[in-house]
Amino acid sequence: MVTPLTQPIVFELEGFYVPPRYGAFFFFLALLNYMVMLLGNCVVLCVIVIDKNLHRPMFVMVCNLVVCDLLGATAVLPRLMIHFLTGQKKIAYIPAIAQAFSVHTYGVAAQTILGVMAYDRYIAVCEPLRYHTIMTSARLHSCCALAWFVALLFIGVLFAWHVDTPLCGNTIQHIYCSNRAILSLACSPTPINNIYGLSMSWFVSTSIFLVIAFSYFRILHASVKRGRADSTIRSKAFQTCASHLVVYVLYEISSLVVIVSQRFPSISQDIKKFVSILFTIIPPVINPIIYGLVSKELRASIIKRITYNRVRK
Repeated sequence: MVTPLTQPIVFELEGFYVPPRYGAFFFFLALLNYMVMLLGNCVVLCVIVIDKNLHRPMFVMVCNLVVCDLLGATAVLPRLMIHFLTGQKKIAYIPAIAQAFSVHTYGVAAQTILGVMAYDRYIAVCEPLRYHTIMTSARLHSCCALAWFVALLFIGVLFAWHVDTPLCGNTIQHIYCSNRAILSLACSPTPINNIYGLSMSWFVSTSIFLVIAFSYFRILHASVKRGRADSTIRSKAFQTCASHLVVYVLYEISSLVVIVSQRFPSISQDIKKFVSILFTIIPPVINPIIYGLVSKELRASIIKRITYNRVRK
């Protein structure tokens, strides 16, 4: 029985069983996914930062979501690539906690940021004349800071129980470290942590769902009401919210699949591990494509800069 305060702990991730001759193949597959994710998100981030026409609340919030996606994918994929290439499964306590903290922060922050984006869309569609008065620069940055603060606070409290929890094992039966995986090694049950984790997840998910449902109900009502006079108003309102709604549904489906798969013992461990990885890969890879396709302004700015660079060459 050891605790992080008494002596160093080194965990061993169970990971996937990969025959040595296939290790390089899976490494390059993971590397390809990581490079595509980095390229897409960094392009969106850089274009928004460089183009002053995009320095508006909606795109500032997209930048926050991009940072969140980068955090989640970077916490998992680089170490997964090391696992595939070298077979290394050991991870020290501090990196293990850092990885778990990053993954959980990614999951909560994505939801809180999407909740703030829903509020912004609600103000933009339902109060267009007062939008710039309500969504000032100070309020915009306060809302973004609040989204990150809520995520960091909730996850910080969740991981506070790890500091002096005695552990009676070091093998984590997962592909990456998580709160549940680490505390499953505890010498005695951790009901407070379990209750808090479930309560926090339920509170955040339910609160964000209610915020988004209320916002879109009001948006739909306002769009239909104004659309009777001008159909283009209704079409523009639906278009400006489409990307946000698709991204939210993508996050919810990904997290729901992970939660459901973990609750069925009949599902093999390899499938559970694979599904849990998809949660940190699919949204970060697809989100830049969604915003690039739906947002005409962002798409036009990306094309403009790519074309401009080609002309210069």
